[in-house]
Amino acid sequence: MGTEAFVLYLATWTLVALTPGPAVFSAMTQATRHGFRASLAGISGTQAGNLAFFIAIALGLATLLQTATVAFEVLRIVGAIYLCFVGWRILRRTFSPRQVVQDSVPLPARHGSLFLQGLAIQLTNPKALLFVSALLPQFIDERLPLVPQLALLFVATALVDSVVLSGYALVAHRCSESIRNSSALSWIERAFGAALVLLGFRLLFSKK
Repeated sequence: MGTEAFVLYLATWTLVALTPGPAVFSAMTQATRHGFRASLAGISGTQAGNLAFFIAIALGLATLLQTATVAFEVLRIVGAIYLCFVGWRILRRTFSPRQVVQDSVPLPARHGSLFLQGLAIQLTNPKALLFVSALLPQFIDERLPLVPQLALLFVATALVDSVVLSGYALVAHRCSESIRNSSALSWIERAFGAALVLLGFRLLFSKK
């Protein structure tokens, strides 16, 4: 893989990462409710999901999923249900009595649960896996060993994804700091929850 191809991949994936999706709304929700540092755990879970995607591509599992219609449909439905579930939980919490925090400290959360949420949202999105598996071959040099190229592209993907998601999370956290004890924060969280529910329905009714 030449330098030009690598730079083009970085530019392409940056545009992909900037496009709002389940991972973006999840990171922003976690940052709004639990703080920026806590959202980094969820972002790490998303990158673990990306790592699983790259391993699946290296092992040929992505191609197998693409041809196995039943497996794809099951994963798609599971992913859609999970997105709706996460969005519904966020919406439900916003209608519960909010803990008033005098010093505007975000609500504490277990980082492990946030990590697993980010991981689950990524892994249960077969569209993301198929997109990555369709994108990568365009930047792979068939004359060179596959694994080192995939490893380099994964590092680039994880770095770009982490920077972009962290940027979204930081903006959400900074915006929420000034309104943490007001009703406006609840409406912001409701917007994020509703977005995840809508993305779940979109995935549920999407075609392969």
